[in-house]
Amino acid sequence: MEESKQNNQEEQKPKLEKPAAKPKPKSKPKPDQTFILSSSPHQVKTDDVKTVMKHVNMALLPAIVASVVYFGFRSLFMILTAVISCVLTEIVINKMRGKQFREGSAIVTGILLAMTLPPTLHLGFVVMGSVFAIAIGKQIFGGLGYNIFNPALLARAFLQASFPVRMTTWTNPSTLDAVTTATPLGGLKFENIVSPYFDMLIGNCGGCIGETSALLIIVGGVYLLIKKYADWRIPVSYLGSVVIFGTIFWLINPGQYPDPLYHLFSGGLMLGAFFMATDMVTSPVTPKGSWIFGIGAGFLLVIIRLFGGLPEGVMYSILLMNAFTPLINRFTRPKFFGEVKK
Repeated sequence: MEESKQNNQEEQKPKLEKPAAKPKPKSKPKPDQTFILSSSPHQVKTDDVKTVMKHVNMALLPAIVASVVYFGFRSLFMILTAVISCVLTEIVINKMRGKQFREGSAIVTGILLAMTLPPTLHLGFVVMGSVFAIAIGKQIFGGLGYNIFNPALLARAFLQASFPVRMTTWTNPSTLDAVTTATPLGGLKFENIVSPYFDMLIGNCGGCIGETSALLIIVGGVYLLIKKYADWRIPVSYLGSVVIFGTIFWLINPGQYPDPLYHLFSGGLMLGAFFMATDMVTSPVTPKGSWIFGIGAGFLLVIIRLFGGLPEGVMYSILLMNAFTPLINRFTRPKFFGEVKK
């Protein structure tokens, strides 16, 4: 009887329900990859170095085509030689440093260097300048992003100082042969010969293979400005200061000094203003610094052209301002939020 009572009591007791299984935590949503938290300066474009260099190469295509039209396929061979030499030099040095060749900056360096060379220059000197541009102009400082001077212009200055006669022998583009001629700036400075403006605009004049056609260089430069791969302040201030200072001297003595349009269309000013001075590594990073950089380069260019021993001054004006770029960045740096000036 007692056992049956105990059994009845156990049956009457409420059965404990098993605890419900806890719901599995929902997976956290993946953060939007386009929203990046970082300190200033904030990244506003997703283009990497390789993409930027590709667009720079595209902007240089019109001037490359003009060089082939006016100086023949030898100019194309010079460009290919410079590009291959620059790329191989960068690959070898990166291999020695344990790094990979990823960006296309060496290609741009090779193209720009070749475009600043005379069409009669032997290919051996092109190779020499290309190796110098990468090894001494860029890699010795630590690679892309650390070089102080524009590598192509530094190599051009090296060739100019080492082989001045070969670097000042020009070809007449109208005959496509080895007839020695003068550049518009050289003819005006040493022979008092004024070249037609239209020939300088389209490129039918003596000079380096890629800097004679001012019109096509402007087309490529405007493309870079529209794509925002170049700071518009630098070419505007560079060209504008050349016009202002050139006009001042021209008004003082029109018979001795060229007018501002002659300054703009002759020599390598357009190539330097749009493709050399706007180099992201060697130009200032602040808007005010860009104005100072361009105005300083324009002033130096006019002084060198009018009073220097050489008819051209684009190369030296940009290299000299490259040396002042760290100082310009330092004195034009905007104050941090809450910073108190001492």
